[in-house]
Amino acid sequence: MKRMAIVLAAGQGKRMKSKLYKVLHPVCGKPMVGHVVDTVRQASCERIVAVVGHGAEAVREFLGESAEYALQAEQLGTGHAVSQAKPLIGAEEGVTLVICGDTPLVSAATVEAMMKQHALEGAAATVLTAKMADPAGYGRVVRGTDGEVLRIVEHKDCSPEEAAIDEINAGTYCFDNRLLFEALDSVTNDNAQGEYYLTDVIGILQKQGKRVSACLLRDPAEAIGVNDRMALGEAERLMRLRINAEHQANGVTLIDPAHTYIETGVTIGSDTVVYPGTILRGRTSIGPSCVIGPSSDLTDTVVGTGSTLRQTVADGAVIGEECAVGPFAYLRPGTKLGRQVKVGDFVEIKNASIGEGSKVPHLSYVGDAIVGSGVNIGCGAITANYDGYNKSVTEIGDNAFIGSNANLIAPVKIGSGAYVVAGSTITHNVDDNDLAIARSRQVNKPGYAEKIRARAKSIKEKSGGNS
Repeated sequence: MKRMAIVLAAGQGKRMKSKLYKVLHPVCGKPMVGHVVDTVRQASCERIVAVVGHGAEAVREFLGESAEYALQAEQLGTGHAVSQAKPLIGAEEGVTLVICGDTPLVSAATVEAMMKQHALEGAAATVLTAKMADPAGYGRVVRGTDGEVLRIVEHKDCSPEEAAIDEINAGTYCFDNRLLFEALDSVTNDNAQGEYYLTDVIGILQKQGKRVSACLLRDPAEAIGVNDRMALGEAERLMRLRINAEHQANGVTLIDPAHTYIETGVTIGSDTVVYPGTILRGRTSIGPSCVIGPSSDLTDTVVGTGSTLRQTVADGAVIGEECAVGPFAYLRPGTKLGRQVKVGDFVEIKNASIGEGSKVPHLSYVGDAIVGSGVNIGCGAITANYDGYNKSVTEIGDNAFIGSNANLIAPVKIGSGAYVVAGSTITHNVDDNDLAIARSRQVNKPGYAEKIRARAKSIKEKSGGNS
């Protein structure tokens, strides 16, 4: 049977108190509506219709071609929102999932189980439900004596008896597609909110003698809808626990999961150890048998097998196998480290490739550079890549030695096997195996230090000691 999905993403989210539209608020690095669309796609929905309203263009821009779009120009309730998809899929045969764009914790496994139950029971509608210790604010699920769903009552419309029910509507449904849109034509706005409720479809179908089923969540946390910053924080916490548990199940050691932040989409190989305070974002991919952290922050970074990164910040970097980076290193976009490269403390690298076995041990800046293999760059050495107008490239050949506190003024080439003496400022190319010295000859003036001190003392005394 054909599977379709309607994602409700039209709400403004006033309680978020934000310029960003509600469904675009990120949870573990991905906007909530992105989590929802990914979930329904994983559940094999062939057509996905996003109902947009507030921030429609921003939602379209994010989702792109992953969905079709229906516009709810005026927000008149969930039933009204779903009805906007009728011109697109109203005539289709099949089952339609209706899910809110602010429920990022609903899993693909849950959707799959719900759809299978819907098919097995031959239901016209299936409601996702959860048992809540405190059901306040949620619609209550009213069942008959045989356990079949009779109706769903919104919290503000509950009688005292209905308000005492602890089974709540999680806001996700499966419907026979044609029956859904037929029933929507009969929904009215005669309620406390003056809105067209999608939940009224349940009562309409039940009165028609159609079967309405309920799929009870094993994990009530999946029912969380994000309407304010507190709920957003709770969703973030729960999603982070889920992500961390998946990595642990795949053979990754998290020394302290509660203090390890991993965004969705990050991949980590087995036998890698992640220490506390580490943040892994975006499309970061870490190979097996690595050591990451403590307190490393990686964004869109690739780390090869067996590498160690301590107190490292990396953004858009590619790190080869068996590298040692940090502590306190900064790898900016365009950084490419070959195999067994050493990048030490307080080193910054930007848009530069460092060849196999090369070392930049400490206190250096290497920007817009091509560095060969087996190169040693001494303490405090830099590539001066910017003249105030243009960025220029420094090239260093294989097995070259760059002495401490050397300045390489780009554009410049240092040949293979060349030796740049410490303290030199290099402005011209250095050929292969040459020795480059670019500093003034040292001059010592005997006893002159005493003359300087005497002169300074005399000036101070003449000024009354106030200088």
